[in-house]
Amino acid sequence: MITGLPALSHEEQQQAVERIHALMAEGMSSGQAIAQVAQEIRQNYKGAPVPMRFDEEDEEE
Repeated sequence: MITGLPALSHEEQQQAVERIHALMAEGMSSGQAIAQVAQEIRQNYKGAPVPMRFDEEDEEE
């Protein structure tokens, strides 16, 4: 799967982590907090996306 993800600066990444932690402190599950912050980033991001490729096949070791 190929998807475009926002390229965040270190400071923006730190802000996202702090927002996730704040939501979790309010009682939200980690998955819900991550999903909410990711959605907020997608809605508010003004820069160009960075193409990412995800391999969906499980690799056995």
